[in-house]
Amino acid sequence: MARFVVMGAGLGGMSAAYELRNTLGKGHEITLVGKGDLFGFTPSNPWLAVGWRKPEEVTLKVADHVGKHGITFNGDGVETIDAANDTVVTGSGERIGYDYLMICTGPKLAFDEVVGSGPEGGFTQSICTTSHAQEAWKAYQEFLKEPGPIVIGAVQGASCFGPAYEFAMIVDADLRKRKLRDKVPMTFVSSEPYVGHMGLGGVGDSKGLMESEMRQRHIKWIVNSKVAEVRDGEMTVVEHDTRGQPGESHALPFKFSMLLPSFKGVDAVAAVEGLCNPRGFVIVDKHQRSPKFPKIFSAGVCVAIPPVEVTPVPTGAPKTGFMIESMVTTIVRNIQAELKGEPADFEGTWNAVCLADMGDTGVAFVALPQIPPRNVTWTKVGKWVHLAKLAFEKYFLYKMRHGTSEPIYEKYVLGLLGIERLKDVKRSSSS
Repeated sequence: MARFVVMGAGLGGMSAAYELRNTLGKGHEITLVGKGDLFGFTPSNPWLAVGWRKPEEVTLKVADHVGKHGITFNGDGVETIDAANDTVVTGSGERIGYDYLMICTGPKLAFDEVVGSGPEGGFTQSICTTSHAQEAWKAYQEFLKEPGPIVIGAVQGASCFGPAYEFAMIVDADLRKRKLRDKVPMTFVSSEPYVGHMGLGGVGDSKGLMESEMRQRHIKWIVNSKVAEVRDGEMTVVEHDTRGQPGESHALPFKFSMLLPSFKGVDAVAAVEGLCNPRGFVIVDKHQRSPKFPKIFSAGVCVAIPPVEVTPVPTGAPKTGFMIESMVTTIVRNIQAELKGEPADFEGTWNAVCLADMGDTGVAFVALPQIPPRNVTWTKVGKWVHLAKLAFEKYFLYKMRHGTSEPIYEKYVLGLLGIERLKDVKRSSSS
């Protein structure tokens, strides 16, 4: 019998716990350690922040569901990793030993790197967590009583740009439904060198496509920029040139703002000497294993991945649901092989597949692999993406409630994208 500790009860951690159980069987001890007692479906947060979802629709109590599959849940979080003694220490002081540790914590949100940003002590909102999205909804309701300028975007060092675009488009759609759009000037600010870069160096014609979508919605943009400071009702945004030198400075007024922060590794992980890079992200080999600590694996946003390319203003590489799912499967297969005495040589596919909702339509990005040169580069806009995102939400929550480890992105999303690409080929052939 092997003892497993999965650290983090989000998309990666929950998937990892279920896949360990379903792949390895009941003869092993699995402990899932999260912070708090709820799982929240992060991709639904943009909808939650405008009142299109209620918290109870996109959250579930972790213990109630994983317990049915013989998985022990601890909601105290991990305070310390004692890698030398193969033990984690929880927030309540409990020591839990492991034969294998899977780190799937997600990131620490570095609001402190931009003065005045963030929902806790700052002046901007966030959709990074369920609780943040709930606070954003409260602020948005107050905003609706007296509309004015909105600023949405992602600051320097950010690596997760998709939700910023989603939220800007969803807010636009919501304001149009409320007949308030004409009262709200909107500006999108980003550290990306151009609209549609996405931290991926662009995907197909994502630049032209996303610029067109922004123009149609009368959303102005300032890119290749840094947010220097946020004050109550105003922020300073500085554009930079192609060499990264500061240029024109903008004082942007706002009555509501949502800025995605840069990410760091969570404290308990970053504190382990030799485990992480300087930002606190876990260093792994191509098998998702720590080179220094062979009993530690990692998957998800907390993994160290270099930027796709050097940009004038720092940007990071995104980790999409498809990539996280692939990382988890790679880890479980390698552990399974090792327990059997076989070579643990499985490798994940670090591909970027993203369905971004835009309120009443959507855009799909496919970059296989994520880092160029690529075998597949494809971008498509259509109402089908909006509908697919709705269906994916229901499917993934079903997976979390019922403990299936079925690879949703591989079977559902890629199948759907394959159908759309086939349609494109047929249209090209007939024209």
